[in-house]
Amino acid sequence: MVDGVTTARLALVLWDAETASAVRSGERRPGWHPDFPREDDRGAATLWRDGDPWGPRSIVSLKRRLVIGSIGFFSPPEPADDDLPEVEVGYGLVAEARGYGLATEALGALLARADAAGVRVRASIAPDNAASLRVAAKAGFTGVRGSTEDGELVLVRPVRRGA
Repeated sequence: MVDGVTTARLALVLWDAETASAVRSGERRPGWHPDFPREDDRGAATLWRDGDPWGPRSIVSLKRRLVIGSIGFFSPPEPADDDLPEVEVGYGLVAEARGYGLATEALGALLARADAAGVRVRASIAPDNAASLRVAAKAGFTGVRGSTEDGELVLVRPVRRGA
């Protein structure tokens, strides 16, 4: 997994210990959108592990030079029931950044890294979260594996070899 991930409009910056601590505590920093970190970002910070390239990242708008959300995997890949390495992804943006295709762009960039590593990806999304379901569909999450105990749909994206 490559640490530096960029797209035309975004940089996905892997968190270090200082960033994870600030997010966890809800601290506001220069270069962070006033609505960041959100509650989901604070939750992602609890998953941070030093040196883990699969961990949480800031979604940074290159145009505004501003952190507008977070994205990352919940843990390093582990073999699924069929022995294929698999990992869960989560993502989210501050409200002001939604509706411009930025979540789709960020997710696509991170999924390309998972594809290169031969890792299948799943996402758990509330059935009433239409925007996140659209992002997942655009990113190729085609399989439904049931639901979580919280009622979230578990969607799966097959590995795209040669992507």
